[in-house]
Amino acid sequence: MAQRKRRQKIKQIGVQHFDYTLLTVVLFLLCIGLVMLYSVSSYDANLTFGDSTYYIKNQLKNTVIGVVAMFAVMMVDYHRLDKWSFLAYIISIVLIALVLTPLGYEANGARRWLDLGVSLQPAEVAKVGVIIYSASKVCRMSARRMASLNGLIAMFFPAAIISIMVWQITDNLSSALIIMGISVVMVYMATPGYKPYVIIALSGILVASLVVFLVSQGILTEELSYRFGRIRAWVYPEAYASSIAFQTTQALYAIGSGGVFGKGLGMSLQKQFVPEAQNDMIFAIICEELGLFGALLIIFLFIVLVWRIQIIVSNATDLFGAMLAVGVMAHISIQVILNLAVVTNTIPNTGISLPFISFGGSSVVFLLIEIGIVLSVAKNTVYDKD
Repeated sequence: MAQRKRRQKIKQIGVQHFDYTLLTVVLFLLCIGLVMLYSVSSYDANLTFGDSTYYIKNQLKNTVIGVVAMFAVMMVDYHRLDKWSFLAYIISIVLIALVLTPLGYEANGARRWLDLGVSLQPAEVAKVGVIIYSASKVCRMSARRMASLNGLIAMFFPAAIISIMVWQITDNLSSALIIMGISVVMVYMATPGYKPYVIIALSGILVASLVVFLVSQGILTEELSYRFGRIRAWVYPEAYASSIAFQTTQALYAIGSGGVFGKGLGMSLQKQFVPEAQNDMIFAIICEELGLFGALLIIFLFIVLVWRIQIIVSNATDLFGAMLAVGVMAHISIQVILNLAVVTNTIPNTGISLPFISFGGSSVVFLLIEIGIVLSVAKNTVYDKD
């Protein structure tokens, strides 16, 4: 009955909107990703599996599943997600915990996946779960309370629990940071004040700077944590070019050798040397094969993508829809920035994929589900006919 009245209201005062620009950009990124994935992975796939199309076939299958899921989610009124928010949060926790059971399995030296008949990475599910749950929680708490210390703790606590579980159970610090970053951006956008976030940002920078200084001085060593070894390799890449920093230095060679227009599609030499080039370092091979022009095109498409989501946020008819779109925008923005920073050695190397382009079934499926949520918000946005 409520949905019928709402549709009648839409017909009376405005028209629904479908964001074709957002959909086009996403589909364009997916197509570029598939083309580049085959170009990057065919050599390694042929050596490893005896099938040069191994990676592209898997990615294409998951992309099709993701696109179908995107359109299915888009057709659902996003307001229903409010009722399912707590369930989405609990499912995220349960799936992460299941990694510790026999259902969990190890790949590429990390135990981060579940075998549920299909391969599933719980961290990707958790990102969607945190977006939905945080959006619902924002709507249930006043802006004044969120601006208080107790309110901030209450808002950040659920995401912090998920982040700690992802970090400790799946040993996936990058996903843990992304999940926490999503929550921080969503709460920041929903509260009028900015001082607590300045304090949080400055504190984070101070702690990170202190850690880098202690690692560079040899006080914190890789014997204490392998991540300290990665930080030291980031500070002194030449000294670790044949070990910890091998992937990073080979990626930098790829970027540097691409020039303005690149060597041409499929002509990369560094894809033979960059470990797991189809995953975290695919942007480096894009730079080598398509040059600066191709790299800027990819960055431009992501900027347009974020811009379109921002427009949807600004025109959303309610806070819940706006927060859902903000969460997706934060997720994509943070992940793209961190991936490009890792590839260019701006920050220490950590496993972060490039959205819609890097190889990864769970990643592409759940990213497309998030886009479906945003398209649902856009579809239910009312614009004045005048």
